[in-house]
Amino acid sequence: MGIRDRIADELKATVHGGDLKLERYAQPPGDPGLFGIAPDSPAWRVHGHPTGMLTGGFAALMLQSLHPLAMAGVDQHSDFRTDPVGRLTRTARFITTTTFGSQQPAREVIDVVRRIHTHVHGTAPDGRPYRADDPELLTWVHTAEVYSFLTGYQVHAPRKSRLTRAECDTYYAQVAPVAEALGAVEVPRTAHEVTRYLARLRPELHVTPAALEAMRFLRGFGRNRRERIVARLLMNASLGLLPSWARAELGIQRPAVVRSAWDRPLATAVGRGLEWARGPSPIHAAARARLTTAAPEAQTGPLR
Repeated sequence: MGIRDRIADELKATVHGGDLKLERYAQPPGDPGLFGIAPDSPAWRVHGHPTGMLTGGFAALMLQSLHPLAMAGVDQHSDFRTDPVGRLTRTARFITTTTFGSQQPAREVIDVVRRIHTHVHGTAPDGRPYRADDPELLTWVHTAEVYSFLTGYQVHAPRKSRLTRAECDTYYAQVAPVAEALGAVEVPRTAHEVTRYLARLRPELHVTPAALEAMRFLRGFGRNRRERIVARLLMNASLGLLPSWARAELGIQRPAVVRSAWDRPLATAVGRGLEWARGPSPIHAAARARLTTAAPEAQTGPLR
């Protein structure tokens, strides 16, 4: 097995658990998906860009951790310490299935997350109760996530491929129904609404000991030395995706020149290497084939 195959297999095992489950994306023919996300639309492009999603994913976890109630839920209920790769796999599968999958698999992964959320509740260290199915908390988690994904894409995608302002609004509108299906309310649907939402929540966001512990854990992510090196390079680049106030809250003092002249190019190079090893995405190919194949009824006419 050559180096390209080894990297591809390791990437598949880390992100997808070793099984892409292509049936989620390939069948049935003509199925438009639960949210009607078409090939090359903004959500397809953002969620299909490895470097933007990996760096954006790290940034999202750090940004989300600044909400004390969201962080309390993760700290007290998540298995990220004992099974970080499993946590990554489940998150990646949710995003790829709701973005590229057909309707039934998308409904199934949403139902699974909703059931899990009903069991995640407790009391934060500051004495406030929390529930993972709290609609406002769900809106925070979603908004911090998609803001980070989009920022990662806009930084690491080729300049000619980056989204226009109107396409950014389309992206937020396309992904909002996913959050609403999980129970979120008043989900921002434009870049302007996201900016206003983050500004409104800013007074509620601050670092906690659990958030700092999670950040230290992320910096050591990886099952072996090679994974840890790649994760550290991507993690460093993710720091530049955070709003300046979030970096200040987390005590990040990495100079801007280092973030732009060192971290960003290195992460982009790492991402290109991962894309080279993976080759054309089998998930995207399966989804495109499903979307461009006429449904059986359209091919044969309705039964009488």
